[in-house]
This record gives sequence, C-alpha cells and structure tokens, in this order.
Amino acid sequence: MTNLEQRPAPELCVAHEGVGPVAELYEPRDVPLGGLRSMHVRRTLPQRELPMVGAWCFVDEFGPERVDMRVLPHPHTGLQTVTWPVVGEIRHRDSVGSDVVVRPGQLNLMTAGRGVSHSEMSLGSEPELHAVQLWVALPDEALDSPAAFEQVTDLPVWSADGARITVLVGELGGVRSPATVHSPLLGADCAIESGAHVVVPLDPGFEHAVLVLRGAARVAGVALGPGPLLYLGDGRDSLDLSADEDARILLLGGRRFEHDIVMWWNFVGRSHADVVAARDAWQSAQFAGRFGVVDGHDGVRIPAPDLPNVRLQPRRRGRPA
Repeated sequence: MTNLEQRPAPELCVAHEGVGPVAELYEPRDVPLGGLRSMHVRRTLPQRELPMVGAWCFVDEFGPERVDMRVLPHPHTGLQTVTWPVVGEIRHRDSVGSDVVVRPGQLNLMTAGRGVSHSEMSLGSEPELHAVQLWVALPDEALDSPAAFEQVTDLPVWSADGARITVLVGELGGVRSPATVHSPLLGADCAIESGAHVVVPLDPGFEHAVLVLRGAARVAGVALGPGPLLYLGDGRDSLDLSADEDARILLLGGRRFEHDIVMWWNFVGRSHADVVAARDAWQSAQFAGRFGVVDGHDGVRIPAPDLPNVRLQPRRRGRPA
C-alpha cells in the first residue's frame, strides 16, 4: 500500500541515542487517503517525538471496514514494504514480475532498493479489510540494491500457555523468520487468549513498541486497546503481556538505526536531493528505467504530488512532556 496523501509532509527522521526502558503512548493520526473511496488509515509512525523504532519508519493500520482498495502502480525507494493482513485478501503486482494474493497469516515483503513500483487491490466487492502496512528503512549497503519481492506463507511460531506469537521478521526466543531484512529487526504478531499472561523474551539491545490490533491487553503494566502505539524504549530483556479479552498485538523492535533519513510521499532517502531525484525520475517519460513497469494496468500509474517549496532542516527527537 502507498501513501496517497495529496500534500504529504516531508519527514526528517534523525538517528537517536538509547533511552532505556520507558512506556510512552503515541496517538495515531487519522489520514484520509485519496483514491480509496474515503478510506482512512491510522498512522502511528513517524511521530514528531518518535520518528522510528529500529529501522521501522512507517506504520499504517486500516480497518476493520468494508471497502474496495484500489491502489494503482506507484513507486518506492530506499525501503522495504511489509504487508500483514489480519482480515481480507490483497492482490499485489510489481515491476519485478510478482503477481500474488496475500492472505491472513502470510507476509508480503518488497525491497525497493534504488527503485520499484507496485499496485495493490482488494479482492471481491467491498470486502472486509483489516491490515497493517509498514516500511523499513534500508541501510546504506542496501540502498542501491536491486528491487526484490518475497512472500512467506509459512511463518514460524513461538508458543507459551495462552499465547501464540507469529514471527514475521527477525528472531524471537530462538525462533527465526526466513524473511529477508537488512538490519537487526523484529516484527511479531502476538495472539493472547483472554485471561492469559505471558513473558516474552526480548533482545535488550533493541528498542521496542507495540500496537494492539484487536481486543484489550496489558503491556508492561499499561492497559492498552486498539489505536495508540506504546513505545517501550530499549534495555528490556522481557515483556509482560496479558489479555483482558482475546487480543492481537503487533510487536516491533530493532537496533537503533544509524542513519538520518528523509521521507516524503513514497520515497526514503538520505537527503532532500535524493527525494527530488526520485520524484523527477518517476514523473519523467523514462520512469521505467528506474522503477520498471507493473503489468495489467495499461500504463496507468499514480503521479507524484508537487514537492513542497521548502528544504528540510534537522529536527532532533523530542521527549513527551
């Protein structure tokens, strides 16, 4: 899925130092996306005070709702897209030749490198959809890598009494996902039964955050329902999870990202100039040389919005009052 805002704000995500264990709530922004028939998403990353969690730099959740999702071909640079459906099916087509349907329990992972384009369409007429779309910033050594796509349909599971945790990317408790990532990272979907309590092992060198997708839970002693992102900082070697009712909790983590990044529309770069160059390439008649072509759309693609008439200035990570 893309960022379809007509006037996307440029974001400068600055590398930051460790903070130790914390418990900070970040409310989502309700973002209407043009072209999706009034579809809205809840965006919890980036935030002014929390631009990234590890290399995770963008988190959108949409649904559950009945909606036709029709996202025409659009570009990406400098990132990986991670698509995790909770309810519903999404057809993905891209410029490296992929044409697949991703279903609940399956993971789509697309690596943009220097440039890729793709489309996403829901199946059926106004199906019920609930999904999370995440972006992972690529480190320097992967920025100019070839575009790639993989779908993982058999993900590993870490289990405890009353808990079933699917490891999307990275490793948890000795259970490792086969999905390809380019920095130390964790993504896991934690299904916790009502009344259950589980202690989840963590890497204390990672910073972590959680997002409740369904139900009600207590995370590190904090009562949490769907909506806000709970940032947990780093330095934790375990995490207490309990559920007041059956709950689904998305756990994100990673080693602090070493690079400042600039994000605008669907591009991630190291500088404002990187973003300008990517937009110019997408808008040009020779766009296919960098981004390829997505079959099945008769050459139709989403044009890039106008760039803001400003240059980015550094913005250091703040702390909530």
